[in-house]
Amino acid sequence: MSETLTQNGTLFIISAPSGAGKTSLVHKLINTLDDICVSISYTTRKMRAGEQHGKDYHFVSRQQFADMLANNEFLEHANVFGNSYGTSRNWVEQRLVKGIDVILEIDWQGAAQVRKLFDGSVSIFILPPSLQTLRKRLVHRAQDSEAVIDQRMAQAISEISHYPEFDFHVVNDDFELALKQLASIIKAQRASEKVQMASVQQLINELLSKPL
Repeated sequence: MSETLTQNGTLFIISAPSGAGKTSLVHKLINTLDDICVSISYTTRKMRAGEQHGKDYHFVSRQQFADMLANNEFLEHANVFGNSYGTSRNWVEQRLVKGIDVILEIDWQGAAQVRKLFDGSVSIFILPPSLQTLRKRLVHRAQDSEAVIDQRMAQAISEISHYPEFDFHVVNDDFELALKQLASIIKAQRASEKVQMASVQQLINELLSKPL
């Protein structure tokens, strides 16, 4: 059943296989648009070099994650490569109610969960220009062993097969072009009649409820 939350902000779901450039695009995107933020996921995986707790992820123990899950604190959650990831339900809802758009960087499993909760969510899938390019990017990151990269490539093919479930698709071949396409999708959503009506509905109700 869909979420009954009264909201003015839009929930944008952005998914991609590892190495497609999703995180870099999202970080640049929020610096170019106003009234939009990225939800910081909770995860049980180990912190990588250069990452910061509370900025890149909320790094928690498996027990902490299990407790949060038991308390229904996650909007969505998934297990990826043996580690758990989850999105804070309360954090997202608070910002949507304030009229702030929220981006969720989650995999296709989490995206499917969120779509069931929010009818008005907009989902975008980032595609690499080719599998060869995707593998080069994973190797260039120098974060994983060859065996893990092989695993990520196999997983990428599985993830890409879910592309029909998403509303929009952006190919990240040229970074700046992909960024413009992402921004255009968000701007078009903000300009849609449905969103415009939601933003002024309270005012309309007040204007019509008290005749002179």
